[in-house]
Amino acid sequence: MASDPQSSPFIKHLASSDKKTRDNALDSLRTFLSGRSQIEKLDLLKLWKGLFYCMWMQDKPANQQRLARDLASLVDALQSPVVLPFLECFWKTMAREWGQIDALRMDKYLYLIRLYLHASLRFLARNDWSNTDAVTQYVDILESIPLNSTDPKIPNGLRYHMFDIYLDELEKVGGDNMDAMPVEQLLEPIRMVHAESKVKSVRVAAKEVLDDDRLKVWRGVIVGDGKDDEMGDEDGEWGGIED
Repeated sequence: MASDPQSSPFIKHLASSDKKTRDNALDSLRTFLSGRSQIEKLDLLKLWKGLFYCMWMQDKPANQQRLARDLASLVDALQSPVVLPFLECFWKTMAREWGQIDALRMDKYLYLIRLYLHASLRFLARNDWSNTDAVTQYVDILESIPLNSTDPKIPNGLRYHMFDIYLDELEKVGGDNMDAMPVEQLLEPIRMVHAESKVKSVRVAAKEVLDDDRLKVWRGVIVGDGKDDEMGDEDGEWGGIED
């Protein structure tokens, strides 16, 4: 990759509106990543700087969404030891570059972040969340970067977006098997933000996530008619989650 990621032919090919050119570049990147059981974090940060500008250069909404999906699919191509470092460098890049994203470009990055949160949770959900070490390490990554409770270098806009999408993506990945998901552990970064942030609006936004009715349902509590009942209560009946 060239020292200037914006001038890299590979990055330009990945951002191309021509499907064949883009697919060839993506296949090359998948081949490169999938063949390695270890990649230095510095190299991953350089790669992500290039991929950030790849998304930056993509200007058509349909192509932006397709590129975001292509980039998120890279997680599935990685060997397991590379996944968490790759995700950590993604979050570091988003936090570092957030301030330069203008309003016209923001939506495509918000979509990319949503897809990456989903892809990371899907990775953790393999084999019914049995890799507890990976879950713990990823929660640590969230606590140190996008959901860091006190670091002023982490943009509040990134925190707010994480609040907006967090439970949605937990729900999508958990599906009908929410009981297997370590929900309380995955909520710990948001609890820390609520408890420790020095910004009132951030604490309020974190509390809204923690008070979401879906959490009561996942914990076995019925929500409706102004009161909460245990799922096992004979008088209760759960009608599902309303749209």
